[in-house]
Amino acid sequence: MHQRAAISLVLAAAVAVGLSACGASEAVEPASTAAAGQGATDYPLTLDNCGTEVTIDAVPQRVVSLDQNSTEILLSLGLEDRIVGTASWTDPVLDSLADANADVPRLADNAPTYEVVLGADPDFVTASFGRHFNEGGVAPRERFAETGVASYLSPTDCDDGTSINGGGTRTTPLTIDALYQEITEMGEVFDVSDRAAALIAELQGRAAKATEGVDFDGTTVAFWFADTKTPYIGGGLGSAALLASTTGLDNVFGELEDDWPATTWEDLVDRDPQVLVLGDLQRDRFPGDRLDDKVAFLESDPLTKTMDAVRNQRYIALHGAELNPSIRFVDGLEKIKAWWVEHEDEL
Repeated sequence: MHQRAAISLVLAAAVAVGLSACGASEAVEPASTAAAGQGATDYPLTLDNCGTEVTIDAVPQRVVSLDQNSTEILLSLGLEDRIVGTASWTDPVLDSLADANADVPRLADNAPTYEVVLGADPDFVTASFGRHFNEGGVAPRERFAETGVASYLSPTDCDDGTSINGGGTRTTPLTIDALYQEITEMGEVFDVSDRAAALIAELQGRAAKATEGVDFDGTTVAFWFADTKTPYIGGGLGSAALLASTTGLDNVFGELEDDWPATTWEDLVDRDPQVLVLGDLQRDRFPGDRLDDKVAFLESDPLTKTMDAVRNQRYIALHGAELNPSIRFVDGLEKIKAWWVEHEDEL
């Protein structure tokens, strides 16, 4: 079955069972008022997590989250009182989570050192991207285990037990089920499965509404995440590809397996997409992280300004967290729909 059609069926089923769309990635109600029917966690809990067996002996009390994606899931589950440190942010926290995040320590805007993480005295460490658990990253998972700290890697970064951002290659397309698996497992780890179920229901309902009636019908697109020197663009199996297939866009770099491979401007111009999805990253790590800098570059460079998307200013701006596999995936779908409604007649 075509991936977009399969996703649409899943989303439609979510609506059919009475899920209602909510505001932008809102925090869910406490477990006492959330969806009922989820059982309490029986500890010790053992998870097969991206090829690593992880055993949780009791509810973690002090968690460090090494990525914004992971942090916003924990905040959405009402676990801010357990978070003793966060890191690796591309954008400000969601407005709906700002109050919950206000007192959460930020260890680093990018990746912290192992010593800084240990200084927060965690008993559990989570990450969205496996590069943190590599040599040269924060620390290998084995090193955390030696100090009695359990670790968890998002299933969105795993393919057949291998971390994609940890040096592996994705062999099958990312699906939204991987994100829902992470939310479900965080619910189990922290004994808040009811909250996890409610969050998934909210996201499914919003995604169904955001994709209803939207079909770009093969309009070509490229996703530019960052860097004006060597542009990092969305490949054909990761989160950018999921946004494209869900809405009927045709990713001109769909044959590339890496999530965000580097390419050349000559290659992008040759493929001449009709639409450009531009990462509006609220950081200054690479040249062109921010939307205004991207647009200024595209419209002034003698080569890039010849592209159809640039000549017609067909830009869809998404925050970095919306381009990553996170709860903001739904915010990305909502922005894509809003752009499509306004520009459908131009395509």
